[in-house]
Amino acid sequence: MIFHETTLAGAHLIELEKRGDDRGFFARFYCQREFEAAGVIASFVQVNTSFTARRGTLRGLHYQLPPAAEAKVVRCIQGALYDVIADLRPQSPTYGQWFGAELSAENRLTMYVPQGFAHGFVTLTDDAETLYMVSAFYSPEHERGIRYDDPWLGIEWPVELKELSEKDQRWPRFDPDSTDATKLRDLS
Repeated sequence: MIFHETTLAGAHLIELEKRGDDRGFFARFYCQREFEAAGVIASFVQVNTSFTARRGTLRGLHYQLPPAAEAKVVRCIQGALYDVIADLRPQSPTYGQWFGAELSAENRLTMYVPQGFAHGFVTLTDDAETLYMVSAFYSPEHERGIRYDDPWLGIEWPVELKELSEKDQRWPRFDPDSTDATKLRDLS
């Protein structure tokens, strides 16, 4: 695996390091030793998948507060999506900044999302499916979200957003002076 730093502190795009021949290739999607060598969380407790039927569907922006804060490893295994992460850690040098990248079944890129980041994506194709590993169990009482159009972040979505869940439409704007922001302080 080849870890590429993004513009956000601690976040990475991961490229497969393919070994192949005329039959195809072999590559690691995850290796605990390689994650540890890259200095990122290497222990995951859950593997999730999501399928989205229509292009232009937004999922996110989601995060969990400590002690259930989670790191994620996200890969698109069918179709394509634009994956977005936002640094919510007040002590981070990239606090309040976002980064986005196209993840697709074709490019096989993976996004490493550190704890204290919000995460979401918009589908670029119909029938998009993601596979992602998380480092903490889902905890409804620690779940939080941010509006997809929060001016504080200023995310530039590459396609028109056509479909959002009611829950994602109701998320508030992020308040940098909130108790939630304070709880994310130690994750830098």
